[in-house]
Amino acid sequence: MQHPAYRVIVAPKTVKIEAVSNVSTAQKIGVVARVAAQQAGRSRIVRGVSRAVSTTGRALGRVLHQLWLEVTGFIFLVMAASGGAASAHEYAKFHAGKAGFGRVMAASCFTLAFAWFGVSSFWRVWRKSGRNVKG
Repeated sequence: MQHPAYRVIVAPKTVKIEAVSNVSTAQKIGVVARVAAQQAGRSRIVRGVSRAVSTTGRALGRVLHQLWLEVTGFIFLVMAASGGAASAHEYAKFHAGKAGFGRVMAASCFTLAFAWFGVSSFWRVWRKSGRNVKG
């Protein structure tokens, strides 16, 4: 049997308050990460490495975007060339009276659209690279 001095009466609200005051592990990790980031921000080496990584990442992103535009532009121009061959073929069939004018127009529209996509892709590369600056 317990000694009467050790008996504690706890109200139900106190238990709820105690349960709310518990901090989750995720919150603790967040606090530790925030403090670590603040401490690291004071270090010249960490700031230097961070800026180097950021600069390298931006440069790499620009190069990859330029490469993406060039590759897609090339693919569009290849498709336009294929459409141009189909246009010539359909035009020859139309001239011989074996095909309708709609097929010639469809092949021509395809060719023009993909040629525009290809040229505009290379134009965007040229514009973004700064080669258009006179000097």
